[in-house]
Amino acid sequence: QVQLVESGGGLVQAGGSLRLSCAASGSTFSDYAMGWFRQAPGKEREFVTAVSWSGGTTYYADSVKGRFTISRANAKNTVYLQMNSLKPEDTAVYYCAASHGIPQMVRRAYNYWGQGTQVTVSS
Repeated sequence: QVQLVESGGGLVQAGGSLRLSCAASGSTFSDYAMGWFRQAPGKEREFVTAVSWSGGTTYYADSVKGRFTISRANAKNTVYLQMNSLKPEDTAVYYCAASHGIPQMVRRAYNYWGQGTQVTVSS
């Protein structure tokens, strides 16, 4: 198993930037594809972005494409989510997830989840 802990959330103004981190432990980090999901109040958890084991393949939800960037540093057992040009609709709890397979856009593909970190974007 792998344990995941997110950090870096907070309150920012619209148009601002924030970088989230997800630290992994317990298993070989490079064996996993990694993803980020988010859940806003009253809504289901939705896909944000994902990256392959090597970092060579990425996927983004249309809502964040061009604004968010996922990356990973396997030597540090860490995956990052750089969020730029933030909008109030980006407000949500952001979750890091790990998959034994390829990066995918659905929750069921991921085996392990972090506890989440709150991102709030003010108008």
